Amino acid sequence: MTWKQIFKLLFTRMLPVVSVGATLWVLLFSNSCANTTTPPSGGPKDTIPPVIRKVEPLEGATMVPVKKTKITFTFNEYVVVKDPSCIYLSPPLEKRPKYRIHNKSLIVTFESDLDSNRTYTLDLTGAVADNNEGNMFPGYTYVFSTGERIDSMMITGTVQDCNTLKPVKGATVMLYKDQADSAVFLQRPVASAKTDDWGFFCIRNIQDTVYRLYAVKDENGNNKYDPETDRIAFFDSLIRPSVKVRDSLPELMKYDMKDTLCCLARNSEYTLNMFKEDPSKQMIVNKERVGERTAYITFMAPYAQIDSIWIDGVPPERLITQFNIRQDSLEIWVNDPRKQPDTLFLNVKYMKTDTTGFLSDFTEVVKLTMPRKNANAARKSSRKDIKKEDTLCVFTVDAKPENIEQYGFQFEFKYPIVTEAFDSIVFKSVNPKQQEKVEQFDIEKDSLNLRKFTLRPRLKYLQGYEYKMHVPHRKFQDINGFWNDSLDVKVSLPNDDKLSQLKLKLTSVKNKYIVDLLNEKRDNVLRSFIIDTDTELVFPYLKAGKYSIRITEDKNRNGIVDTGVLLEHRQPEKVLFYKLSDGTFILEIPEMSEIEQAIDLAEMFN
Repeated sequence: MTWKQIFKLLFTRMLPVVSVGATLWVLLFSNSCANTTTPPSGGPKDTIPPVIRKVEPLEGATMVPVKKTKITFTFNEYVVVKDPSCIYLSPPLEKRPKYRIHNKSLIVTFESDLDSNRTYTLDLTGAVADNNEGNMFPGYTYVFSTGERIDSMMITGTVQDCNTLKPVKGATVMLYKDQADSAVFLQRPVASAKTDDWGFFCIRNIQDTVYRLYAVKDENGNNKYDPETDRIAFFDSLIRPSVKVRDSLPELMKYDMKDTLCCLARNSEYTLNMFKEDPSKQMIVNKERVGERTAYITFMAPYAQIDSIWIDGVPPERLITQFNIRQDSLEIWVNDPRKQPDTLFLNVKYMKTDTTGFLSDFTEVVKLTMPRKNANAARKSSRKDIKKEDTLCVFTVDAKPENIEQYGFQFEFKYPIVTEAFDSIVFKSVNPKQQEKVEQFDIEKDSLNLRKFTLRPRLKYLQGYEYKMHVPHRKFQDINGFWNDSLDVKVSLPNDDKLSQLKLKLTSVKNKYIVDLLNEKRDNVLRSFIIDTDTELVFPYLKAGKYSIRITEDKNRNGIVDTGVLLEHRQPEKVLFYKLSDGTFILEIPEMSEIEQAIDLAEMFN
């Protein structure tokens, strides 16, 4: 027997013993050995984001095939795609890029062919995170070309909301070579990019030529402008890039969005104010019967042109109507206390957009059916459980101590009133010695709301005084035939010593302006003035805190902030926040202080 035969025999006999021993070894020591499927417990949490180790084709590749193009990003760890919409190709194709994960690689493909001789960028910012801890990949823009060269120019800018001037995140910024107004509606752009948390964008590796610049909040992701759903921003004139791509430029780097200093240090060449256009088509889009004698209709576009309006069976003099300030919502009341039918037929003759897209005379019949709950309430009107307010002329009075000097006592009735007796109201002042005095007052009708009135005392409000208003019983009657209940209102000026005052001295006022005092977040208007001459505005009784001053140039002098119109190349009315000398927009007011600010509006709006 040869040595080869002896070895084979021994190996065959010993194999079961070796297998059992190996199994026992694993069972005995597996709990103390690390494995690749379950991480060991304890230890510091992984906070390091994924890192790209390899890209195929290489960064800056040229002559990349236009068919069945595949780009592979290999990371140093396993990753997942958190937001597929953030895998963004510029110029975009009809459909978004597709992706799949294989081991540690992200593989991106495209459903349609790429264009020949074109530079593309594929951005991954906000798309990828590691598989275990969810650490977000900071981002990467991959550049390649289907031609022989890579385009080398770039532009930067910021997209902000036209009213709040806050940055708009996730807007699609678009460049078009086609200068026709219809291009943004019908075509995808020749280059594009998404805005980050700061509203900042950088469109890189583009040709050195002239473009139209737009930004769209693209709700359906088709890389075109849909006026019915999208918001839009545009730059007034043609642009041409003047900066070449260099890896060292801070505008091309990917930053943590919480790194304020780095994010604000980036150069922004263009500022775009985003707005929602008013619809161009005019028609009735909504209607509701909100009560037995109350209804409303709304129009798709503002400034509806109504020739006449009537309700079948209701005399014309019994109909009360009121438009809102934009004239796209019409309130309707039947001035008749008698019981009204469950269904009213409202006839509206107005200018409606026809099938050719032009306005033409049209009479529309709107069926107004009373809601079931209102109908049931009307049927039980004789029951004992009817509420007191169901038989009253209901109204409210708004009189806040901190703004009573500016706004007065504001009455608002639930329904239009047909009988009024404001001269029956008793208004008194009470001095610190509790001595009462009857005071004179004036009544102002609101020009936009026929149910609203303002009582303004002729006296100057004094600190330490109390002001009392008494509305007597049965002096006001509404269209339901109900009379008012009595009401007493008391108010005094704030006497908190910690409150502060802000004065704004506004000069060079050459137009009409809306001046608003807002909170720090800019989501709440605390006080508002409309001015058209040089003036000094006083904002008293302010709590210590941070505020913003917003000023709107009301060029058409209608008292509201008008939006833009793309096809007319009309930007929204200009809104600016007052900037302090330190470059910030936040005015910090301490306790017990009087702050004065001088604002030259001509300089500010230059």
